[in-house]
Amino acid sequence: MAGFVVAVALVKPTHSTYRAVRALSLSRSAAAMRAAREPIGPGEESCWDYPRPPRLELANRRVKVFANGKLVADSTGAYRILETYHPPTYYIPRAHFDAQYLEQERATGSSFCEFKGKATYWSFVVDGKRFDRVAWSYEAPSDPQYKPILGHLAVYAGRVDECQVDGEKVVPQEGGFYGGWINSWIKGPFKGAPGTNHW
Repeated sequence: MAGFVVAVALVKPTHSTYRAVRALSLSRSAAAMRAAREPIGPGEESCWDYPRPPRLELANRRVKVFANGKLVADSTGAYRILETYHPPTYYIPRAHFDAQYLEQERATGSSFCEFKGKATYWSFVVDGKRFDRVAWSYEAPSDPQYKPILGHLAVYAGRVDECQVDGEKVVPQEGGFYGGWINSWIKGPFKGAPGTNHW
């Protein structure tokens, strides 16, 4: 019996094909996450309703930061920045930190926000224990609408003992890069978790 040989031609996908497939994948992923939106009740907020560019507003809540068992910051004058898919980021007046624990980073390396400009990083030194690069500030906000946070610091909740909003311990935003604070009245899902980098 004669055998048959089947030739299969391998076609390398074009760049446009790759982009189309990726766009479809991202669209399906975003649709799935929208379907998974946590419901909100009275007094609650969804990060999916926050705007972009981000909105700056007074927090009108009491925020506290603890490190090495000490109260490092205590303020009722903080601002919060609200951005789509992110939990709020709180900016606390520098004057409301215990100055003896604050140390501005002099080393090279920084990050840049398209809305707020170049970040300056801060460490805490509390009774001899260092908490490196646990806070950041914008010393020269690039967009005038963010000028009010000049002289304010935001803190990575996952790098200190504890952060509180109105007495409730916050949950740090996932991923390590972002510094949002999650409370029980803030609903997600949130950017930072695995598979959300494209949001």
